[in-house]
Amino acid sequence: MISKALNLPIQMTLLGLTASICQSLYAETGSSEPVLLPVIKIEAARTDTAWLNTPASVYRVEQDLNRNDLGVNLTETLKGVPGLQLNNRENYAQDLQLSMRGFGARSTFGVRGIRLYVDGIPATMPDGQGQTSNIDLSSLDHIEVLGGPFSSLYGNSSGGAILTSTKEGSGKDSIELGYSGGSHNKSRADVVLQGGADKAGEPSYVVSSSYFDTDGYREHSAAQKVLSNAKLTWDLEDGSKVNWIVNHVDINADDPQGLTRAQWKADPKQQVPFLKQFDVRKDINQTQTGLTWSKPLNDQQELYAMAYAGQRDVVQYQSIPSSTQLNPRHAGGVIDFSRDYYGTDIRWIGKDLLPNTRFTAGLAFDYMDEDRKGYENFDANGNYGVKGNLRRDENNTLWNLDPYLQASWNFLPAWTLDAGLRYSNVHYESQDHYVTAGNGDDSGKTDYDKVLPSAALSWAITPNVNTYVSYAKGFETPTFTEMAYSADDGMNFNLKPASSDNYEVGIKAQNALGNFTAAVFQSKTQDDIVSAGTVDGRATYRNADKTLREGVELSWNKALWRDLTAQASYSYIDATFDAAIPDSDVVKGIYIPGIAKNQAFAALGWQPETGFNAGVDVRYMDKIYVDDGNSDAAPSYTVVSANAGYVWKQADWKVRTYVRADNLFDENYIGSVIVNDGNGRFFEPADGVNWSAGLSVTKAF
Repeated sequence: MISKALNLPIQMTLLGLTASICQSLYAETGSSEPVLLPVIKIEAARTDTAWLNTPASVYRVEQDLNRNDLGVNLTETLKGVPGLQLNNRENYAQDLQLSMRGFGARSTFGVRGIRLYVDGIPATMPDGQGQTSNIDLSSLDHIEVLGGPFSSLYGNSSGGAILTSTKEGSGKDSIELGYSGGSHNKSRADVVLQGGADKAGEPSYVVSSSYFDTDGYREHSAAQKVLSNAKLTWDLEDGSKVNWIVNHVDINADDPQGLTRAQWKADPKQQVPFLKQFDVRKDINQTQTGLTWSKPLNDQQELYAMAYAGQRDVVQYQSIPSSTQLNPRHAGGVIDFSRDYYGTDIRWIGKDLLPNTRFTAGLAFDYMDEDRKGYENFDANGNYGVKGNLRRDENNTLWNLDPYLQASWNFLPAWTLDAGLRYSNVHYESQDHYVTAGNGDDSGKTDYDKVLPSAALSWAITPNVNTYVSYAKGFETPTFTEMAYSADDGMNFNLKPASSDNYEVGIKAQNALGNFTAAVFQSKTQDDIVSAGTVDGRATYRNADKTLREGVELSWNKALWRDLTAQASYSYIDATFDAAIPDSDVVKGIYIPGIAKNQAFAALGWQPETGFNAGVDVRYMDKIYVDDGNSDAAPSYTVVSANAGYVWKQADWKVRTYVRADNLFDENYIGSVIVNDGNGRFFEPADGVNWSAGLSVTKAF
């Protein structure tokens, strides 16, 4: 089914499949007493099945197992998820660089190609542009990562989906106070209040707030972040459940920007001297709220509804010389926008209306309205880093209205067919209010739409081994940010949406020897949206005729003995341009930049509920090409991290301490690359050996 011969990775997969079946048979026949295995429930696929029976590459990460860290961003939690490339830029002005099976790797800031959700509320706009900055790790319960064809059920830009869930309040009212500090004057203080409901109709609650600041690893990389999150939950007497979520984040961050290879080798901590005059930085302020409601109508039917609204303001100063802005078409060196957004998702679930079936029918609506302005980044005296004359003024709106259907039919005792259909559509409109001599009216609008079918056939070989094959059509529109600039500095309405055909074959095993997964996948994409170069902070994009992504993913985890656990994963992806791009460096067969061909992860942890705990992990990342011509690459690297802590409990008190060291052997490596940077400053260096330590005290009342 996979067209290319993947050689060693395929052989490894076949060995893995054989091993998983053998270990399942051994677990069933090698012991006289049955082993009681935990049921891992999965919500992301909306199939109401356990992890073992979900016909998709889906992984659940429990936050309680990731507490020996600062708790600032997802790189601390989402380690070792196969297929997920998570790069820390050491740059709080630009967010993390996330890609899944190669989708999203083109992003120079924010998240593209992956749908993000926080407590069921989208953290991704209708055009596919998302941020992770409002995910609160202090009150986080778990994360689910969904990759492969099944993720197309989430519509536009769903090369994968990451769904985070906040804890629900439980037990006695309690307060937790925590403080952590570390290298580069990192410090984080947080408070978490929580409590359960005594009876139906009363809310349980979790309220969390934190303050983080750092001088940064590199010159001009200081940052401050305030994040608050609240979740109230009502379990009502009629069986319905209501969650109300409120979230606020405020970030002020300097941007050190990238380095050339020579600059990185000379001093990875530096900011390019020429860029210091611009005081490049970003201020972000975002507030949102949302409500989810579920109600069983009877034993066979259930309703679910979600509604949300939010507001986001961003001001970003860029390193664009005044001479470049002499072009009357140029939008200036300061980006300033205010964005309002809201939406809803309503669905009906029917169970066993026909024998052994489950149906879901829903409608998702999302809307965004943005006032975007651009200013010169200098004043009349030629001083940079200040807001000057207006150079751009536009109102952008976009919305989608996606109906969708899902069905699951267990047509034989060991066989299940899952199918889905979603009509994904996105509507763009931009009204240009800055029309001057030499700068014409760039107003315009466009619509994108696609019918997205999906299907998966799964077979329970034994109660402990499940295999599946799946297919789905994918769809990804350009974001407003990607359309913002073209070769002539106007809106780039010529960008087409990407569409893909996605295939996957996988197997899962869950038994006394651990949880094992193996998947082989292929994605053929037409009109893929790829970088066309970044010059002076202006990222432009174009369409590639055809791209191809093929690969293998393996994962294993196991409770070895008492509280000793182990985890390992491996990912291989061969991501190439499958056709040349005229007037560019792209020829057929060249690698897509920003994507590591091989990744591996292994971790060992001693994790009792109380007392001493410790862990160590090793992460390998293959080289990453920096541009379409594959002219240079960030080298491969291996980093080791270690942590230790102690948890003490007595009556209503709990004390937790930890200490950790990352990049234990001081590897000099590149954390992420700026794909196709026109100035050759591709490299964003990662931190050397660094440490953190923390203490938290919890009191229940």
